[in-house]
Amino acid sequence: FQIRYAGAADSSVQFIFYQPIIHRWRETDFFPCSASCGGGYQLTSAECFDLRSNRVVADQYCHYYPENIKPKPKLQECNLDPCPASDGYKQIMPYDLYHPLPRWESTPWTACSSSCGGGIQSRSVSCVEEDIQGHISPVEEWKCMYTPKMPVVQPCNIFDCPKWLFLARGPCTVTCGQGLRYRVVLCIDHRGMHTGGCSPKTKPHIKEECIVPTPCYKPKEKLPVEAKLPWYKQAQELEEGAVVSEEPSFIPEAWSTCSVTCGVGSQVRLVKCQVLLSFSQSVADLPIDECEGPKPVSQRACYSGPCSGEATEYTPEETELLFGSLQEFDELYEWEYEGFTECSESCGGGVQEAVVTCLNKQTRETVDETLCVTNRRPPQLLKACSLDPCPPR
Repeated sequence: FQIRYAGAADSSVQFIFYQPIIHRWRETDFFPCSASCGGGYQLTSAECFDLRSNRVVADQYCHYYPENIKPKPKLQECNLDPCPASDGYKQIMPYDLYHPLPRWESTPWTACSSSCGGGIQSRSVSCVEEDIQGHISPVEEWKCMYTPKMPVVQPCNIFDCPKWLFLARGPCTVTCGQGLRYRVVLCIDHRGMHTGGCSPKTKPHIKEECIVPTPCYKPKEKLPVEAKLPWYKQAQELEEGAVVSEEPSFIPEAWSTCSVTCGVGSQVRLVKCQVLLSFSQSVADLPIDECEGPKPVSQRACYSGPCSGEATEYTPEETELLFGSLQEFDELYEWEYEGFTECSESCGGGVQEAVVTCLNKQTRETVDETLCVTNRRPPQLLKACSLDPCPPR
């Protein structure tokens, strides 16, 4: 083709070429009857035919032309004569995948009768027949007996149920006399992952009594101190172990009452920077930054005993709070879970591990891990992820 523009610059020329069709669908003769007697089925199929070589080729060659429409198979009954009474045997002939013979169809499986430990699920299976128009209708089961009937019951969720598992016990919550000892209780599944699903009725107790052999009494004062007004304030300062001196120092006031009447609550107190003025024997308040050294904590946890009529059970986070705060009230830093790592696998089942960080209790900021007590680091927590099956290679 030679093209020469003679019109406007924005004009266009379009050519359409039609390639001759050399492959066409051809309907086959009827296949052999599906049964030797007593009524059977037979149908036609379609094959791709090469017009040039006059031979059958792969179906894919006929898919190249949209004009090629594959003919629908035709179905007819055959061998309708009754089977001989002598043997009463009806031979089922082999068939290929294109035969729309009666077939078994099943409903979806029901939910498993148990979430773990082994259960059963069921479904209904029936024999159906599809006509040329694609309509499906139920028929007698004997028409499907040329293939085994699908099972209607199967076992499911045969893995072990989650079980309670407790970690090593923590230290006693007192330094003398009788106190409590706590332990972290986790629900672990059959893969060793921290999960849910354990029965609350069988959950082990997370606390037990403990006795520290150290006697609980105050040592005698080494030397008496000079009484100064106001005496009650001086006695309170002696009780707290901090006395106002001529050097600026942190002086904590008395703790408030516990914020709850049972369970775990909190207490607060005011911490001031004060100095003793020698010439007037009076105490003066200073800005906080005038005092050196660590500032005593102004908030701590408190435990007011179990709530009435309830078994006291705490989550791992609450148990960690009791471990850390009830034993060392003045501890400023604590471990805390903060999110999870990326999944170890992209599919087929992986694990994520909880990230443990060291936090400042007052500012809630992340600090260096060396500031937290190592033996109070919370246990490793894992959870399953990417549970979808991997695609076939």
